[in-house]
Amino acid sequence: MSQGNKIGFWTCTALVVGNVIGLGIFILPASLAPYGFNAMIGWLVTLAGCLALARVFAHLSHALPDADGPYGYVRHTLGDLPAYMALWAYWVSIWLTNAALATGAVGYLTVVVPELGRIQPTLFALGLLWSFIAVNLLGVRMGGGVQVVTSALKLVPMAGIALLGAWVLFTAPASYVAHPPTTPLTLGNVTAASTIALFAMLGIESASIPASRVINPGRTIPRATMTGTLLAAVVYIIVSAVPMLLIPQAELANANAPFALLMERHLGAGVGRWLALFVVVSGLGCLNGWTLLMGEITRTMANNGVLPAMLGRENRRGAPAIALLVTGALASAMVWMSYSKSLVAAFTFITRVVTAANLPLYLCCSLALLVLWRRGGAPEAGREAALFGFAGVCYVVFAFIGSGHEPFLLALGLIAVGLPLYALMRLRRPAAAPLKV
Repeated sequence: MSQGNKIGFWTCTALVVGNVIGLGIFILPASLAPYGFNAMIGWLVTLAGCLALARVFAHLSHALPDADGPYGYVRHTLGDLPAYMALWAYWVSIWLTNAALATGAVGYLTVVVPELGRIQPTLFALGLLWSFIAVNLLGVRMGGGVQVVTSALKLVPMAGIALLGAWVLFTAPASYVAHPPTTPLTLGNVTAASTIALFAMLGIESASIPASRVINPGRTIPRATMTGTLLAAVVYIIVSAVPMLLIPQAELANANAPFALLMERHLGAGVGRWLALFVVVSGLGCLNGWTLLMGEITRTMANNGVLPAMLGRENRRGAPAIALLVTGALASAMVWMSYSKSLVAAFTFITRVVTAANLPLYLCCSLALLVLWRRGGAPEAGREAALFGFAGVCYVVFAFIGSGHEPFLLALGLIAVGLPLYALMRLRRPAAAPLKV
């Protein structure tokens, strides 16, 4: 593939930031409010865990620059079946995520432009979903360019919240201690809060997914992964702390739009309404980023013989066209489900599935780094690779325990559903040859 059809550091960083920071950030302060200061401790735990996982992906991409992303990392170290099981669950979670993003963006768009409320919401959501499929059919460079722009724009309201917090600190510092959260500090509350925070940080692996489309992946992916993860983590911690300290705990917990409430309280009525515009930008940017990854991970699995070969075919712009169309159809089915009578239940289900489906990938990649280290495949990293691999495994186990038995069973269920297809594909096509370090 020519360099003109590949993406570089800034696009990869935008993929991490754009996919991590989505619609959820605008309600995260309300979700964490019941936990009080436990939430900040939970954030520190999650930040440490996610930085360890980011280092795992960074080390793997540096040690295996010719691997086709996480699938190649796991297949090379743990084997074909573990690679398939982890990536199958992850693949399902992506098109489920896209359905949730499309339906969520519709709700905010009708607030910004009320006239759009006249459009049938299901058709509106499908229109958004397929618009970004069309963008990514034009190639990874086009999808990546849109991602850079939307990622930059979505940081504007985050910067506004940070500046508002700094302004209040200098002009009315007593506001920060006027009504501190009263929830007692307990291990259970910290664990629960850290699990919510983990869901908000899903996507740190985004730079490694399109590895074969990245310029100098052994250098670009590690830098982009660490930069994007650190930036997203700092943004999340700041924008979670400011509302928690400036709005009474009970009021914040019941706020449908905590950022809008904060801005209107300190800057005047009506100001928060404009925040909805940036919510839309954030959601659409996230939808674009996950659409790009949806096509890339499908193409990777097809090229490795665990999905039908036709899903790996590219159009003249180098985009995995059939993969995007098929996964778009699957996401469309989920959009129809989301607009059924059980809307809230559907979204709750999607959230749990997405969280559960990411953990096996994180676990397998952490184990992959440990195996690679034991084989001597990461000599430049030495003990650091072993340290972060072990830390990644410990954090994933902690996350599974903290989220309860249901996400674990959901992950097992997703994997079990995909095993018959794996068996069929292995009968039709032999396993791919192992990578050479």
